[in-house]
Amino acid sequence: MKNTKTYRLELDALDALFEKLEERYDIYAPVRVPAGGRYAQQDSVLYRQVHRYDEIEFHERSTYPMKEVLMPITQTLFYFTENEYRESKCPQKDLLLFGRVCDINAIKIQDQIYLQNGGIEDPFYKRVRNKVKFALIECKEQFEGCFCCSVGANVTDLHSLAFSCGDNRAHIELLDEAFEGYFDHAEPSDYRIQFPQENELKVKYPVIDSIDLANKLKDHPMWKEFDDRCIACGSCTVACSTCTCFETVDLVYTQNAHVGERRRTCSSCMVDGFDEMAGGQCFRKTTAEKYRYKILHKVYGHNARFHTGPMCVGCGRCSARCPELISYPATLNKLTKAIKEIKREEEMQHA
Repeated sequence: MKNTKTYRLELDALDALFEKLEERYDIYAPVRVPAGGRYAQQDSVLYRQVHRYDEIEFHERSTYPMKEVLMPITQTLFYFTENEYRESKCPQKDLLLFGRVCDINAIKIQDQIYLQNGGIEDPFYKRVRNKVKFALIECKEQFEGCFCCSVGANVTDLHSLAFSCGDNRAHIELLDEAFEGYFDHAEPSDYRIQFPQENELKVKYPVIDSIDLANKLKDHPMWKEFDDRCIACGSCTVACSTCTCFETVDLVYTQNAHVGERRRTCSSCMVDGFDEMAGGQCFRKTTAEKYRYKILHKVYGHNARFHTGPMCVGCGRCSARCPELISYPATLNKLTKAIKEIKREEEMQHA
């Protein structure tokens, strides 16, 4: 990495830049999808491969996170016959992913889970991750429910490029020498990309400092309300930038019972059947227990393993996608209050 350089490009030059980048990179970015898909009645902003600058949606938060480029909702891992198997193909080109600071920081958590968890690297994740470079989208405005500053996810160092985007031009910071040749004839700029400094929504993220406290929180009555409020649909976890739950299934082809494929499919700890074991037993039978597990893993479980803070980047998508309007920040505030109650009771017992 070299010293940061900034350039200003007009629309025509930006399209020429994208054309040149596509010689080496498949470019993915948030794109507005009219009607949101086949049956939706409102637009969605989804990650899609782009070929031009003006295809990118810069002014609205994507409906779902950048992680789905690296870990698709459904992906084939390998194909098999009765005698052999063959891995699915890896992308031929390198990948350039456009994302906001919270999205890029979320990949650090994905890396921990898929590459550093238990000393085993996931080869299907790694082969794609090794091809990825990031282009930061500057956050010029805040989106409802964002609280990246409260969790320290408002600054990143993983990006190679950074874009401050206008309708007809962009200021581009260059941080990676691998991209220097793309700006030989670009006009220098003195603009500096700004990271978010303060959110309107401020969240005091709870700290669970021991397994003893975590176990006491499991029995706290705060969770009971979610048996009535939460419908366990899993929308929050699918929209989450950092959730990584998945299931694998072997599909045997109807026309040939000796041939098939193994697929990995995004799943959720919130849906029925996710934790079901042989014999039909499961760890968490009620919706409140599922919700409790999700929250405590975000706040305590992940940090207890990796010691890098909360498993959250404050993107606000979980609250935005909840059909029951359950606020994740409000839950965190309730958890902070519950922690104070437990510690106060402990102090009174030892007084």
